[in-house]
This record gives sequence, C-alpha cells and structure tokens, in this order.
Amino acid sequence: MKKILLTTTLLASMATTAMAADIKVGVILGYTGPIESLTPDMAASAELAFKEASDSGLLLGGSKIAPIRADSTCVDSAAATAAAERLISSDGIVAIMGADCSGVTGAVANNVAVPNGVIMISPSATSPGLSSIKDNGFFFRTAPSDARQGEVLADVLKSRGIMEVAVTFTNNDYGKGLADSFATAFNAAGGKISITAAHEDGKADYSAEVGALSAAGSKHLAVFGYLDQGGKGIIQASLDSGAFDKFVLADGMIGESLPNAIGKDLNGAIGTVPGGASDGAATYQTMASKAGIKKDGPYVGESYDAGALIALAMQAAGSADRAAIQSKIMMVANAPGVKIMPGEIAKGLKILKDGGDIDYVGATSVEFNSIGEVLGSFKEVEVKNGKFETVKVF
Repeated sequence: MKKILLTTTLLASMATTAMAADIKVGVILGYTGPIESLTPDMAASAELAFKEASDSGLLLGGSKIAPIRADSTCVDSAAATAAAERLISSDGIVAIMGADCSGVTGAVANNVAVPNGVIMISPSATSPGLSSIKDNGFFFRTAPSDARQGEVLADVLKSRGIMEVAVTFTNNDYGKGLADSFATAFNAAGGKISITAAHEDGKADYSAEVGALSAAGSKHLAVFGYLDQGGKGIIQASLDSGAFDKFVLADGMIGESLPNAIGKDLNGAIGTVPGGASDGAATYQTMASKAGIKKDGPYVGESYDAGALIALAMQAAGSADRAAIQSKIMMVANAPGVKIMPGEIAKGLKILKDGGDIDYVGATSVEFNSIGEVLGSFKEVEVKNGKFETVKVF
C-alpha cells in the first residue's frame, strides 16, 4: 500500500511539474549591428512582461515563460533566418518576440516563422512592405508602419518652415520604404527633395556620399539610417566637411548613443519616433525605470506590449500550442473586454482564466487592424543640450 501511495504521489508531482513547465519564447533582436545600442532595453522590456506573467502564478496553471535570445544582426537576413531556425528546431520555442529591422523581420517571417506556424510580434519593423506579406495571420507588429511615419515627418518639417531637404537612406527595406513614404507626403505638402541617395552601412568613410548630397544645394539633410552605423557616419562626415549642420532624423536614428557620439554639434536636429503620452505610456515608464530600462528608449514600450500579448494569448487559448496562441492574439489585443494596462498582466490572466474577455491597451495603446498592425502615435523630438527631448505628440 505504501508503495502504491508513493507511486501515486510521485506521478501527481510529475504531472504538476509538467503542467508548470517552462514555455520557451524567442526574443530575436539585433544584439550586434547598427542598432545594438537600442536592443538590450527592447529585450529587457519584453522580458519584463514575461516575468510579470510568470511571477503571477496564474499563467496556464503556474507555468513560466523562459525567454531565449537570438541575434538578428538587424541586417544579415541569412544569419537572422538561421537564428530563428535554431530557436524553433533546437530550442522548441512557441512564439517569437521580434524581429527588429524590417529586412530581417521579413526574412524570418517568410522563411521560418510562417512555414512553421510560429507567431511573430515585431516591436520595431516598420517597412510598409511588411503589410503585404503572405503571413497566414502569423505576423503582427506593435510599431506603426513607415507609411504613417513619412506623413508625420512631412508635417513636422512643414510646421517648421523646412520645405527643401536632401535625403539619404540606408540601402535596405526599411530605408527604401521610409524614403518613399516621406517623398510622397513631402511632395504632396509642397516640399522639395533636392536629391535622394542610398548609403551602405559598415563603411569607414562617407565623404563621397556627403559630397554628392551637398552638391544638390539643400541646407537640411534627412538621414533615414541607423544610429550605430551608416547614419551616424553620414552625420559625422557632414559635420567634418562642413557640408551640413542641420539634420532631420527618423526612428532608426533616435537613441542616446547618437548625441553621445556626435556631441553638441547635433543640437537642433529634429526627428520622429513612435511613442505617445497616454496614461499607459506613463505607467510603463515608471515600471521601466524601476527595472533599470531606459524608460523613453525607442521601441521599449512596443517590446513590452509584444511580450504581454504573447503571454495573454496563451492564457486565452488555454495552451502554449503554437496555433492556439495565434488564434487568440486578435482577441486579447482588441475590444471588447476589460482594458488591461501596463502592470496589469496578472489581472488579465485572471480574467481570461475565469472565462472573461480583455482588451489589452498596454504602453502604446494597442489596437490591431485586420492584418495585425497598429496605427500608433508618434513623437516629434529635438536634440537639446545633448539629449533627445519630446516636442509634440501626434
């Protein structure tokens, strides 16, 4: 009898352990490459949401999410694809938070995630081209498309009386998409683009590119690139040669490392980056500060929201099965339901466990359209005294 009881107890213990097993989720971001100064806070932000869900004890009978990081490099699609394949085939992840840059995000979605039925929620891939990929409902993004950012940036320049610019963009999906979106909006607003030219990342010398841009005669240079790579190189070469000292920046150029690297000569530069001033954003910033995350860093709120949505979709599905998670993302992200703000993941898990419905609002006022994208809001920023400061929210 004792042996039977012992065996029964052991089996029950094993069953409980199995129910509460770690659920592996991939966090694919460019930990090396042209935005490497941004991604540590993005990853930490998503992992903050995972920890919140895990620590609640409410996720799928006490399960915990185990994030597994992989390097997208931001620019090397083959490396990003290989990293995603390892996460799926070797690590057994059930979902992906990421990727980050648009080109590698499209490669991972098309070549790995969608064919394997694994959802991706990108916090920062903004190329308009991603709106039309054949994702079978497995690709989402909490960052708004650059189709919108181009319009906002054009409005910012018009409001400041800047009606002529030279444009340089990083030669990839992100840069091309944003340059095209901006050109359409700026021309419609009566603006003039004197020259549009691509630049390659990873070069030691950008004097030739800057010389060609300067020859077009504009006083302002719009740089649609990356703050830790070619975009920074273009600005430094412009300042060194005296070609430009007035800069217009977009999201890939917004981050502490740029003014830190360039110094006081960057004061006065203006730009746009996704972000808002909602109650949810304020709550998240307080949480991020306590966790040692740069509270107003680019795409950190979007990363927290991506992580939260993955956890909440699991609970809504009652399973960590890949297809089950996908089937509930839209439900937990959109109305109707009880609104869930940052720091309220446990509340959302409890409501879902009891059979209720939620509407995750989060740090960035998430609401997906029919293809899993957000309209989002943007901040107009300006470098003042060596730091990016918010001027206005759109």
